[in-house]
Amino acid sequence: MKIVADLSKCDGHGMCEAMSEIFEVGADGFVHILNESPDEADRKYVLAAVEACPVMALSVQQ
Repeated sequence: MKIVADLSKCDGHGMCEAMSEIFEVGADGFVHILNESPDEADRKYVLAAVEACPVMALSVQQ
């Protein structure tokens, strides 16, 4: 699993950060992925964060 962020869509709402510690909204106002290839054990949290993004800036590649 690989997490991808489209920064051209990111508005820095922070919903992903609220759902998983893998994400952080930086001082620049954009999401930063702290671990682009997390363990399978984190899948449900990653998918919850992807779904929570109001501007659909996050995706998961297999």
